[in-house]
Amino acid sequence: MYLKKSFNKKRNKTQLSFVQGYRINGKVKHKVIQNLGYLEDYLDKYEDPIAYFQQVAKEWNASQAAPETIEVRLSEKLPDQCSNRKNLGYAIIKIVYAKLRIREFFQNKQRQLPAEYNLNSIFSLLIFNRFLFPSSKKNAYETKGRFFDSFSFSLDDVYRALGYFSRYSHELQKHLHAEVSSLIGRNSEKAYYDVTNYYFEIPYEDEDAGSDTERKLKRKKGPSKEHRKDPIIQMGLLMDPNGIPMAFHTFSGNESEKTTMLPAIQRVKKDYEIGRIIVVADRGLNTSDNTSVLSGTNASDEKNNDGYVYGQSIRGADAEFKKWALEPDGYVTAMEKNKDGEAIPFKHKSRLYAKEITKKDSNGARRLKMRIYQKQMVYYSEKYAKKQRHEREKAVAKARDLIKNPAGYTKATSYGCTVYINNVSFSKDTGEIVNGKELTINEQKIAEEAQYDGYYAIVTSEKELSDNEIRDIYKGLWEIEESFKIIKSEFKTRPVFVSNEDHIQAHFLICFVTLVVMRVLEQLIGKCHSVRQIRNSLASYCCSYLDRNYYVFDYRDDVILTMEKTFGLDLSKKYMQLSEIKKISMYKDV
Repeated sequence: MYLKKSFNKKRNKTQLSFVQGYRINGKVKHKVIQNLGYLEDYLDKYEDPIAYFQQVAKEWNASQAAPETIEVRLSEKLPDQCSNRKNLGYAIIKIVYAKLRIREFFQNKQRQLPAEYNLNSIFSLLIFNRFLFPSSKKNAYETKGRFFDSFSFSLDDVYRALGYFSRYSHELQKHLHAEVSSLIGRNSEKAYYDVTNYYFEIPYEDEDAGSDTERKLKRKKGPSKEHRKDPIIQMGLLMDPNGIPMAFHTFSGNESEKTTMLPAIQRVKKDYEIGRIIVVADRGLNTSDNTSVLSGTNASDEKNNDGYVYGQSIRGADAEFKKWALEPDGYVTAMEKNKDGEAIPFKHKSRLYAKEITKKDSNGARRLKMRIYQKQMVYYSEKYAKKQRHEREKAVAKARDLIKNPAGYTKATSYGCTVYINNVSFSKDTGEIVNGKELTINEQKIAEEAQYDGYYAIVTSEKELSDNEIRDIYKGLWEIEESFKIIKSEFKTRPVFVSNEDHIQAHFLICFVTLVVMRVLEQLIGKCHSVRQIRNSLASYCCSYLDRNYYVFDYRDDVILTMEKTFGLDLSKKYMQLSEIKKISMYKDV
């Protein structure tokens, strides 16, 4: 509240009134709280009426408590263009954003740039939007008014900034590594690595569109777990044992994921100044070339090299390994608890083994033989056996239906079952099943697979680790698989709607940083809520404008209670003034 002075020309007097300022739809409005009359009427009462009433306003502002009542006019209507609802859950994201010192990172970069727009302001908006209301960059800009922060830039500025975000991607990843290590603590001796893909809803690959031949990152058709035919970009993600991402890199859709891991590891080791690292990866990355590099070229030098813990398919292993796995000798029975706390039996055994592999020479022209020494562990679980049998039975049932009704299937719709069918082939032009050969069930294939149901193997360079330690380390891979699910489902990373190479890189950087913020937030609250619970709750913590700078809140749950306790906030009020809201949203100003 402040004292307003306005001169009345008709009466030749100065009108005094107490006025309250407030904002609505980003515009400043004023409301008269009290008409005081004319200045001339107070000259006999006060030595300096202006100074007196200004002091009254000052004292009122200092001591003003929330009013007992707020006037509501039931006949009041909304204007044609109105957006009075705002989100305050983003204040929690701002706190983590600030703890990771992302603003400082962009401030340092901004000093070297001619850009007039604020890089940090644009980046923070895109992070808030991706975390709470994932959508396109254009939609993030158009709905920026849902937050209490002021974002002073244009949509063109957003797209211009993407080029800078791409340029600083590796540096920002390095910065986040240092901040996470300081804030949470990070065990950099183990790194989990996996690859996934993201599709683009475009009818062509980059080269088919006549795009720049120098472009390094190409949207190309490649293997897709969703069996989509759209061009894709692949992402390799490196994660620490806490489940917090360490780094990512992207590569064209038609490149083999098996060749992507080593460059990512080498870059992270150099940038993050990490010594020896143990790479944990699924069986798809268990190749001779990857293993040879991580193991070193001779046994005496192993301590100076990195290490690995890989999944190993028994069905795809050599005959000697299969025979050893199926032999009953050496197995030890143990128990483990499932998610419900129920004890589940399994059996396991291990051995040290001198394995002969081949690797590419320095020129990549020929294969060289080498011997590595690894610990091999195999375990059997009846629960896992039932799961594999069930999955195969579904596929075989589908195969039998295809044999009865081949016209009802194509190459795309028959995925997963043709491995159990003899003589099946498809037309390259139509994808339909080619007639002329008798289709029969491959009983030999089914019987061969069945004998390995329930078995799984892990191989590692860490020969001193116990079987339980190896298994515990490998089980951490589910965290990275969950991270991919979060990025795709919760943060809606795909489909990707940008096409410029720099913009694509920036898109994945934004999704990566959003995931880092989420995972750090999980750690700060002790992982007491799921990612979906956190995101839904913070997105729901909203308010609507009432009157006189007051907002009414309508959401509160266990997640909000946790955030209050963790960050020392009071989020319990049903009604809050804008000044109170600003204090919360500026708790850690980004």
